[in-house]
Amino acid sequence: MESIGVPFPKNQPMRIYSSLWNADDWATRGGLVKTDWTQAPFTASYRNFNADACVWSNGASSCKSNAPSSSTSTNNAWFSQEMDSAKQQRLQWVQQNYMIYNYC
Repeated sequence: MESIGVPFPKNQPMRIYSSLWNADDWATRGGLVKTDWTQAPFTASYRNFNADACVWSNGASSCKSNAPSSSTSTNNAWFSQEMDSAKQQRLQWVQQNYMIYNYC
């Protein structure tokens, strides 16, 4: 698509978001097995999920800029990166202003 002028977001910071929803009317043996909500909160996890990411900090990426897969980070710094207090405050602001609910 890039060859015909449709830009692809490959060199700027991005985020991964995920949603879980109540699908007990179709995902549990066609609705035969209902979710027992008295057992909440539930913990969800991903199987065989592999994130290949870079850390974008102060306008620079931790990835090699000319690599064929520019998301190949040399040290997986994104995986162990901690938020400083300013980033924690920004996250808290987003949670307070945009998050509807959180079972965690």
